[in-house]
Amino acid sequence: MAISTPANNEPRINDRIRAREVRLVAPDGEQIGIRPLPEALAMARELELDLVEVADKANPPVCRIMDYGKYKYEAAQRAKESRRKSTNVVVKEMKYRPKIGHGDFDTKTRKVEKFLDEGHKVKVTIMFRGREMQHPELGKRILDEVAADVVDSGRVEVFAKLDGRNMTMVLAPDKKAQAAKAAKATERKREEEAASAAAEPAAVEASEPATLSEPAEVIEAEVLVEAIDSAGVVEAEQAVEAEAAEATEEVVVVEVPAAEAEPVPSEAAEVTEA
Repeated sequence: MAISTPANNEPRINDRIRAREVRLVAPDGEQIGIRPLPEALAMARELELDLVEVADKANPPVCRIMDYGKYKYEAAQRAKESRRKSTNVVVKEMKYRPKIGHGDFDTKTRKVEKFLDEGHKVKVTIMFRGREMQHPELGKRILDEVAADVVDSGRVEVFAKLDGRNMTMVLAPDKKAQAAKAAKATERKREEEAASAAAEPAAVEASEPATLSEPAEVIEAEVLVEAIDSAGVVEAEQAVEAEAAEATEEVVVVEVPAAEAEPVPSEAAEVTEA
């Protein structure tokens, strides 16, 4: 029965190995030495493992005794993990004109900085038209301004150069600059939080006198009410006393007139009549 040849990316195993003798490696990595192929196959079968050709370009080829199924699985997992961690670098492009306005320049430059923060490279293109080709220094000045504005996010990877009717420059993300910018933003945020936290007690202290003045006003009002009540009681007592005094004076002042008074018989008159 013909033995199928392995795929190009897979090593030869067991009976697919063509060499007459191999440099054998044990499952634990120990160097066994050069052995004839039949002997190496017999040792692998005794351990119920596979003989895998790991270095076919060597003379003699290097073969290792291992569990080939497990080896393939671990290799697939490593490749999957590597693909997951790898990032696809995408080159974005932003186009400017030599006579671009300040507002458009700021908007486009902010987008360039955003692309760099996301990890993309950015190709900045200056498009010339007609006689603008005679003034390439205008495009060079714009490219220099863009590079200066995004210095905290990226660096110049390919410097400005003319490409037909265009002038191009390539910017790449700068991890160190981005880390420094993030650290500055964090520090600024902490300072703002500390300033706001320090301002809160001062605001509370400033509001305390207003809250304390309210009970004082209440107390003053209560004292005033009590004084008014006391004054009313005193005035009432004085009025009663005045009425009593007036009644007494009326009783004392009343007199009986002399003409209307009846004569009182005396003892002398009674004796005379007798």
